[in-house]
Order: sequence, then C-alpha cells, then structure tokens
Amino acid sequence: MEHRIEVKVYYEDTDCLGIVYYANYLKYMERGRTEFINAGGKPIHEWNREGFNFVVFEMKIKFLKAARLGDICQVITRTMEGGSEYRRKLSQKIELDGKTYIDAEVDILCLDDNQKLKLFPAGILD
Repeated sequence: MEHRIEVKVYYEDTDCLGIVYYANYLKYMERGRTEFINAGGKPIHEWNREGFNFVVFEMKIKFLKAARLGDICQVITRTMEGGSEYRRKLSQKIELDGKTYIDAEVDILCLDDNQKLKLFPAGILD
C-alpha cells in the first residue's frame, strides 16, 4: 500500500538560509504516517480511542537534498516487508519534482494505553 500527501514549505519551517530545518522533515513524515493510517478506513483518533496507539520505535533517515521556502513536496509512505505482530516497517520519502530529498525507514509499534505492546489490529498497515 502507498499513500501520498503534499506539504508546502512555509517560512516557519526554514532556517536563516531559507531551507527546511532538518527536524521539520520529521513533522512532515508524521503527517504522512497519520494520513496513511486515516486512509486505511478509520481515523487515527478513533484507533487511539479504542486503545491502539502507534509510536515510532526506530527511524533511519538519509538527508539527500534540502527543500526550500515555497516548495511543495510529496510525502510518500509505503509499507515494507518485515516487522512482527507488534511492529510494522514503513518506507517514507519526501520528493520534489520526482527527486528524492529525504529517504527514511520507520519502525512503528502498537501500544495500549499503559504503554505496553499490543497486537496490531488486523489489516492495518498490511
């Protein structure tokens, strides 16, 4: 499964050189993961209300190019092979004009309301 969202780079996202401050790419990818889950049929806040909480466990990021003020980027989220009944692996890219600017692998866990591992609900992120 693949999902895409657009993210526009605003002034607040940039540093003094007008390029995206590196930590803001994490926010863009979080938005991408949230919308990816929402596109699966149920909004993330409903999953949370039912005691399914999705958290980042591990992330590997390559910063290949810098986006700039005014750019409209694509955040692409895909499922990857691997993981377990408690962990899912995702690929995330941030692209501009078909070129990859950020390339990341993200492992997310499913936790209950007491921060204990919980089985992923059937069908989500598969």
